[in-house]
Amino acid sequence: MLLAGCAEVQEVTGVATQQDILQLRQDVAAAQQAAQRAKADAETLSAQLNRRSPGQTVESERQVAALTRQVDSLSETMTTLTGRVEDLGARLDAMSRQLRGTGPGPTSSAPRSPGAPPTPGAAPGAPPGPVVAVPSRPTTGSLQPQDIYQAAYIDFSKGSYSLAIAGFREFLRRYPEHELAGSAQYWIGEAYLSLARGFTDSAQGEKASESLEQAVQEFKKVVANYPRAEKVPTALYKEALALIDLKQPGLAQARLQYLVDNFPRAEEISLARERLAALKTR
Repeated sequence: MLLAGCAEVQEVTGVATQQDILQLRQDVAAAQQAAQRAKADAETLSAQLNRRSPGQTVESERQVAALTRQVDSLSETMTTLTGRVEDLGARLDAMSRQLRGTGPGPTSSAPRSPGAPPTPGAAPGAPPGPVVAVPSRPTTGSLQPQDIYQAAYIDFSKGSYSLAIAGFREFLRRYPEHELAGSAQYWIGEAYLSLARGFTDSAQGEKASESLEQAVQEFKKVVANYPRAEKVPTALYKEALALIDLKQPGLAQARLQYLVDNFPRAEEISLARERLAALKTR
């Protein structure tokens, strides 16, 4: 999905554009196709399990256990995607009505993300006003950089890490020089790190390693592309943690040493020193 969480963007901005609706239609179609593929894969794996004979070797039993985990994972994925389809469909209808000026404006505001400005139009401590229909707006210039950033952060906070990654990448594609660009790049790394933990918990070691390696690359980009960003020390520390999980203690030690030498006042400095000491004693 090229613009992750565009339905959430509508919640943040109160403005739906033609481009938003087109993208949302594409998201619905993509989610439906993914759900169908997941269902087909789950059915195929189930059929393979049913064809197994009762007298199995130890290796066959291992294969059955692996297939069972795949079935369970695909079933969970299908459930998640089906819910996403329903959510996107409902939001698409709401956005279409709003663009035509026939639907009510949003009644709730999205939480602020770190580094993002407050949602416009809401005075602190002001009582909620009456719900009014939002008139049609021009399709250009409706979305602000902070809106795309905040929508992606909402996806991250909900655990929709793939959507968050797509949203932050879209933000960086549009606004590579924005003051929040370094933070956006950092959250991409965090999202991959979170995906890796999920794969590890579900015993999908290969996918976990791939996500960890991607997290390392994304954290490196924070340091390389946004050296003055406030997230640089945290990115260095998280990169080192990913390298430790990848069984690369030498590289992890080098990154931690760089953090200690160059950012002695960073919040992560005490944790970095502890990790560094542990690595040196190995």
